[in-house]
Amino acid sequence: MENEGFVKEKKIKEKTELEKENELIRAIIRAREDLKRLNQNFEYAQDDLIDYYAYQIKANQAKLDYLIKLAKTNGIKVDMISDMKLSVWDEERAV
Repeated sequence: MENEGFVKEKKIKEKTELEKENELIRAIIRAREDLKRLNQNFEYAQDDLIDYYAYQIKANQAKLDYLIKLAKTNGIKVDMISDMKLSVWDEERAV
């Protein structure tokens, strides 16, 4: 007996290289902003929150380092990230 109720899933559309680059740049910008926010919060942290923010800062820095390394291997330059930052802020404010 065959699976009569089987519905073939649609093939997921591959992202274009430009879409992948834009997504990577957005991730770098978000990681930078998160790191800034975490550092600011760390300055005012007390008691157990000091350990929490120290851990979060270290984890976020590792994430940012990885994303920047990935961007460099893909040929993305810093000026591309700076240009993209403005458009990302506009998009996030519109949401």
